[in-house]
Amino acid sequence: MTTTPVDALPGLYLEDETAWLDQMAELVREGRIEDADLPNLAEFLTDMARRDRREVESRLAVLLAHVLKWVHQPQQRSGGWKATLEVQRHELELLLQSRTLRKHAEATLEASYAAAIRQAAADTGLPANSFPAVCPYDLDLLLRLDFLPS
Repeated sequence: MTTTPVDALPGLYLEDETAWLDQMAELVREGRIEDADLPNLAEFLTDMARRDRREVESRLAVLLAHVLKWVHQPQQRSGGWKATLEVQRHELELLLQSRTLRKHAEATLEASYAAAIRQAAADTGLPANSFPAVCPYDLDLLLRLDFLPS
């Protein structure tokens, strides 16, 4: 790996984020924290955390929307819907290995449910008020592999 001069690191951050990350990792491994591009590193880490929280919320909303569709349109159930439930559960399980992201999922369950109602209503053509106003599921139940509401 080529080493970028310390004063060029902010420019590298704008040019090639992956190369910049490699340089940051190398500086940390070497214990050269004082040479790291700390302002951009802080921004990058904040963006990563925000992205992870957004992904949890998005996957929860998709999972919940498909649960709602499963319950409210039993005649439309398909392998594709079931597969979506499985994929979202799996991806959430991976993300929620982080205690911080699990707490975030629990804290944003109602907001994700509100988004799910909008998605399910748009997809099914049912009015939003045909779905329960408050999420009837907790996170543990949603993540259970054997959970398919009737």
